[in-house]
Amino acid sequence: MRLVLASASPARLALLRAAGTDPLVLVSGVDEDAVVARYGVTDAEDVCLVLARAKAEEVAGRLDDVEGLGDDDALVVGCDSVLELDGEVHGKPADAAEAVARWRRMRGRSGVLHTGHWLVDARDEGSGATLGAVSSTTVRFADVDDEEVEAYVATGEPLAVAGAFTLDGLGGAYVTGVEGEPSAVVGLGLSTLRGLLADVGVRWSALRRTGDA
Repeated sequence: MRLVLASASPARLALLRAAGTDPLVLVSGVDEDAVVARYGVTDAEDVCLVLARAKAEEVAGRLDDVEGLGDDDALVVGCDSVLELDGEVHGKPADAAEAVARWRRMRGRSGVLHTGHWLVDARDEGSGATLGAVSSTTVRFADVDDEEVEAYVATGEPLAVAGAFTLDGLGGAYVTGVEGEPSAVVGLGLSTLRGLLADVGVRWSALRRTGDA
């Protein structure tokens, strides 16, 4: 049995590896803007869940084309994260100017990072289920000044992540608190994924690498 991660995110892969699993990475070819427009979703939780589902199901649909992996043992997980601030949905900043402007709004305040998870049970003898869940975590941001904001944005990190910040990277110094599932802020809620796996009859321990306790 193999967990397939439908994401190019190095942070999500690192989380799963640190948790003792050895996922196969297959990046989806989903056009995120087109998916959101197709379903007409605007609520932050709906946006991240719809995108997570699209990614997981797109990858699950081409498992037969992956050399060395039959669909008889695959569990596919897709994820997507967005930041909700003042009722608005924010993904990755389009450019440095947008990242700076966003940080000037976020500093000294709190936002909610929503991470959608979608699991497709593609095992030959599995449930055939396709199901999802959202983990919503409140993040409190430091009251950083303009110089710190511009220096952080200049690293390029905020441009590559939803919400324009990280918890596990350079941005961690600018987060003063988290209320909720910490790993979901990084991009994948391990506890949330464990719950989805349980729903299809798979124990988290069954995914551990051989030799891991």
